[in-house]
Amino acid sequence: MKFLTIITLVLVIVGGLNWGLVGAFNVDLVAALFGAGSLLSRIVYVLVGLSALWQLKPLLDSIRADTVVPATH
Repeated sequence: MKFLTIITLVLVIVGGLNWGLVGAFNVDLVAALFGAGSLLSRIVYVLVGLSALWQLKPLLDSIRADTVVPATH
């Protein structure tokens, strides 16, 4: 389960960075790499969405346990 949680977290970060590129520069990196509307692009988008759903569980678990801590540098 830990491996899946790490993989889904990476996919959520990739999705967030892609949306940042779309918002800042109107560049959809996934579409640029795999083709706009292609099956592979759609698969990536679905995997990112499913990963976000998966990441809700650790978030909710940490909120319930009162262990959510902000990132520090």
